[in-house]
Amino acid sequence: METELLRIFDEEKNPIGVATRAEVHKNGFWHEVFQCWFVTFDEDEVYIFLQLRSMQKKDYPNLFDITSAGHLLADETVEHGVREIKEELGIDVEFDELISLGVIEYSVKENNFIDNEIANVFLYITNKDVFDKFMLQEEEVAGIVKARLTDFVELWLGEKETIPINGFIVTKQGSKNEINEIVGRERFVPHEISFYLSVLQNIKEKLKK
Repeated sequence: METELLRIFDEEKNPIGVATRAEVHKNGFWHEVFQCWFVTFDEDEVYIFLQLRSMQKKDYPNLFDITSAGHLLADETVEHGVREIKEELGIDVEFDELISLGVIEYSVKENNFIDNEIANVFLYITNKDVFDKFMLQEEEVAGIVKARLTDFVELWLGEKETIPINGFIVTKQGSKNEINEIVGRERFVPHEISFYLSVLQNIKEKLKK
């Protein structure tokens, strides 16, 4: 995976060539990613789905994250990003079913890891029974949970310290164990708070239409 070739960009987001994934994160090259947030309606509430990153992940293991996300390879377009949904979650989604939330740039620097991403962000509205359909890629995703969208927004606004989540994790034997937890920000991948708030604002606006 570290040898995957990605398109890289300069600070003005002009393409400047390709580099391996390892080089991208070592040198802090800007690169493109695909992200998709799943939401569903249950009676009067909107819920947002989050993946639990596998313990095998090099970056941010065992933290909750975007429902599905991944790097776009050097020979891929944004439309190819739906492969991440199928690979990670086992859900077949057509690109034209997605709602664009725009392109958001963000940067995270931790020790020798620099993540400068040009994120192509999308929304997918699914049905509330989708839990039974998730077939997770073991080395990437350890579980799926959902939270009330209002709770998730208030968490990142700093209006709540913790929120309830519920869903399942996959055991080594392949069975699904239910989880119900109360979690704070420390249990989520440390994307910039401004990134979370921008995405969530865009989701709320799209759901009004």
